[in-house]
Amino acid sequence: MTDPETLSVTIVDGYVDEPAHFGVPPYISTYPRYAAGALVDAGVPRERITYHTIDGLRDEPDRWRDVDEADLMIYLGGMTVPGKYVGGTPAEPDEVRKLAWTAGGTSLMGGPVKFGVGDENAGATETERQDLDFDFVAKGDVEAAVFDLVESGLEGFNNRMRDIDEVSRWARDGAFIVEHHPNHPEYLIAELETSRGCAYRCSFCTEPLYGNPSFRPPETVVGEVDALSDCGVKHFRVGRQADILAYGGDGEAPNPDALRELYGGIREVAPDLETLHLDNMNPITIVEWPEESREGIRIIAEHNTPGDTAAFGLESADPIVQAENNLNVSADECFEAVKIVNEEAGWRPGGSRDPRPSDRAGGVPVDAARRLPKLLPGINLLHGLKGEREETYERNLEFLHRVYDEGYMLRRVNIRQVMSFAGTDMNDTGAEIAIEHKKLFKRYKRQVREEIDNPMLGRVAPPGTVLPDVHLEYHQDGTTFGRQLGTYPLLVGIPGERELGRTIDVAVVDHGYRSVTGVPYPLDLNAASMDELTAIPGVGDRTAGDIVVNRPYESVTDADFGTEVDLEGFATTGPIEPAD
Repeated sequence: MTDPETLSVTIVDGYVDEPAHFGVPPYISTYPRYAAGALVDAGVPRERITYHTIDGLRDEPDRWRDVDEADLMIYLGGMTVPGKYVGGTPAEPDEVRKLAWTAGGTSLMGGPVKFGVGDENAGATETERQDLDFDFVAKGDVEAAVFDLVESGLEGFNNRMRDIDEVSRWARDGAFIVEHHPNHPEYLIAELETSRGCAYRCSFCTEPLYGNPSFRPPETVVGEVDALSDCGVKHFRVGRQADILAYGGDGEAPNPDALRELYGGIREVAPDLETLHLDNMNPITIVEWPEESREGIRIIAEHNTPGDTAAFGLESADPIVQAENNLNVSADECFEAVKIVNEEAGWRPGGSRDPRPSDRAGGVPVDAARRLPKLLPGINLLHGLKGEREETYERNLEFLHRVYDEGYMLRRVNIRQVMSFAGTDMNDTGAEIAIEHKKLFKRYKRQVREEIDNPMLGRVAPPGTVLPDVHLEYHQDGTTFGRQLGTYPLLVGIPGERELGRTIDVAVVDHGYRSVTGVPYPLDLNAASMDELTAIPGVGDRTAGDIVVNRPYESVTDADFGTEVDLEGFATTGPIEPAD
């Protein structure tokens, strides 16, 4: 029998993306943290636990030695919703098989990969359950399997779900694993689980396979944040739940007191946190319990950080698709939920807390501060569902146009094609409809980007909006691209090639469909490049040239060349070096 104290364990994080759980960098999901905590609880010393991301194995092949030499290799991964990723690339099925073949000891696979594997991580695909040549596959909770497997001396385990007491211990005991993530500490956001399971049964979704909602008490989530904070984490997302408003209640109705205890407790144990965002909020909850929901939304907006997004699972504005797929919210109901979130949380720090559409000039509150709104809805639209027809696409566009035309804001519109998993009602239909409608889907997606995303982004982040702490990630075509940490962060393009890995504040100067252009904020007129100066709205080549020729300046007002450009909104003047 293997002694836990002598056991060497390698955890490989292949990243996850689920309807209510995200773990592609810069996010770290709960799975590796809970698995590490279960190992420690079972008696494995921390120093005998090694953690690698799949990108880390790709970048440094020598790390595969840890996979080969470990007594126990644990693979965690699985994509049950399709996406496009910048910070990391999820493991493909062939890579997962290679892990199993390389492992010299016992191999265990777990996470949402248990629901099924396709040929690739993409939408409009069908999946099937596969063991991918692993010794063990956790069909229950992988962290429970980890604990039981170590307790059995690596002989086996019963597939089971962990309980609240276990996850509370493992969440704290496994927080240390974040220190081994390549993004730690500056560019890492920890996904927090408040609950799992769902009260509703949409045809395509894997979340109901976890059962009815079960909630972690606020003090256990707060304790986890405390432990993560002690390990250097300053960015958090309350993302692992189907509906944040239902937290601490009966699974459907809001419980504002539980939200107050949760968010207030997080702020108390991590007073220096830099990001506190969320993910899922069910629009039907807002419609069914409007006053309680308004109170809950106000509590969230008091404690969160700007730029937060509440993902709304409308999925389809077509009543036929709604009926055939057991979707729980209509287009009219979703519109009402969009309106309420805008009213209660669409304010910008330092500006009015009553951002009514009638008060807007060009879509922006007249007295708005220069920050992103505190909390806005995001719309999820899913295609390839049962009953989908050409009219479905028209109805979705009508809904989005209504939101824009009536002056409300959406942080983003997420358009996907369905993935089919065993155990869901979509399993019989599979990806047939999505494949049949691929050309229609591409044309419609482009239409949404041009007609909705572009003007909406100008409303949400107008020129002059300041985005603090933008992490510079990569270069492309002479431009540096970066993002803030948070839920669905804006991609920011900055003229010129800047040192990567740094963090700078940026002022928005223009916007595209899904990204914005920005300049460092404040921009030093005495050092700015021509590209940076001409990016400022209203500053053309001639004015930029005049600014450069007449440098240095003691103040921004000294650079007034008779234009109507508000340079003070973007620029400052650095110290003037004395002449030799």
